[in-house]
Amino acid sequence: QVQLVESGGGLVQPGGSLRLSCAPSGSIFSIYAMGWYRQAPGKQRELVATITRGGTINYAQPVKGRFTISRDNAKSTVYLQMNSLTPEDTAVYYCNAQSTMSYWGRGTLVTVSL
Repeated sequence: QVQLVESGGGLVQPGGSLRLSCAPSGSIFSIYAMGWYRQAPGKQRELVATITRGGTINYAQPVKGRFTISRDNAKSTVYLQMNSLTPEDTAVYYCNAQSTMSYWGRGTLVTVSL
C-alpha cells in the first residue's frame, strides 16, 4: 500500500507561481513512477506531468515551459513548480503513484484568480 499526501495549493493571481508537494509513504520502494493530474470543474481528470524512477519526465502540452516536475530522492517527495499561472490552470491537482497498483492522493485545490 502507498499513501500520498499533497500540499501547496491555494489562491494565486494570474501570472503567479505555486509549488505543490507530494509525499509518499508506505511501500514506496515499489513505486516506479509518480505524477500530477488535475481536474477542473466540469471536466475530466487530465495528465499534467509525470516522472519515472529513472528520471524520465513527461509534460502535457498546456503546461510545457511553465510547469516543472522534480523529485527529492532522499525524501521520495515529488514537486510540481507552477509558473505563469492562468485561470485555465484552476483545478484540483492530484498526485499519482504507479506501482503494482495506481494510487491517488486526495487532491489540493489551485485557484488562479484576481
